[in-house]
Amino acid sequence: MSFVKTKKMTFFDYINYSLLAIISIACVFPFIYVFSVSFTDPEVYVPLQFYLFPEKWSLSAYKYILSTNSFVNALKSTVFVTGIGTAISILISFTFAYVLTKKHVPGRKWMLGGVIFTLVFNAGILPNYLLMKDMNLLNSHWSLILSGLTNAWSLIVIKGFLDSLPPELEDAARIDGCSDIGVFWRIVIPLSMPAIAAFVLFFAVSYWNTYFNALVYLSDAKKWTLQVLVKSLVIDSDASGAGSVGSDDRVLPQETIRMASIVLAMVPILIIYPFLQKHFAKGVMLGSVKG
Repeated sequence: MSFVKTKKMTFFDYINYSLLAIISIACVFPFIYVFSVSFTDPEVYVPLQFYLFPEKWSLSAYKYILSTNSFVNALKSTVFVTGIGTAISILISFTFAYVLTKKHVPGRKWMLGGVIFTLVFNAGILPNYLLMKDMNLLNSHWSLILSGLTNAWSLIVIKGFLDSLPPELEDAARIDGCSDIGVFWRIVIPLSMPAIAAFVLFFAVSYWNTYFNALVYLSDAKKWTLQVLVKSLVIDSDASGAGSVGSDDRVLPQETIRMASIVLAMVPILIIYPFLQKHFAKGVMLGSVKG
């Protein structure tokens, strides 16, 4: 029978855990406030009052937002950009990183040098805008996708992960008659699923939270993404200060509408994250230690 020794808590441990608990609570409170206000009934809402739990629950703000064409259009735009953009970004990133791992590829050092160069230097806003304009992609969702297909940090991390895969597996596949493309799809991709899951989360969050590029490239309000719409509701509506009329003919406070729009913009990513968390942690660790 074995006994597991437990480490005795020291005074420093108590102080450390107490500080971490206070910081965690301070970080959670704003989210609690946002959720609470969004579900508060307009009849009992009092401006500038902190709500830990709604005094009276109501879905009026959510019903109003989901009934507007602007939110539905923004949701469709964001889902399209996130879904298509994430899929293409994963394909481009892993294929390009796989090429960078092959020392026999002509110009590999120049390509790797170019990738590393972009870590330090950036073209800037104006050249990117002119590029999208010359490609006739302004006011198109494709401008949000093609302008952020991949980045140097992702390529370097993926390359490091692919370098850690056993080269003997690729050699065995080639002996069995696999081409380079066959080795990539049948050997490399299945072994890279944890890393793919991690970068799916990275790219999906990046596309879902697209704000600045959408603000620059999209001039049609019908093509706005959720983040631009939420910014319009949260900041631009402060100037008017007027309430909005809901589906039940009640005047809804702007604050409840703003908080409900923030919640609706956050919930999809919060739902997806738990399903990718296991693969995300594994994908981050793989390739970091070699033995």
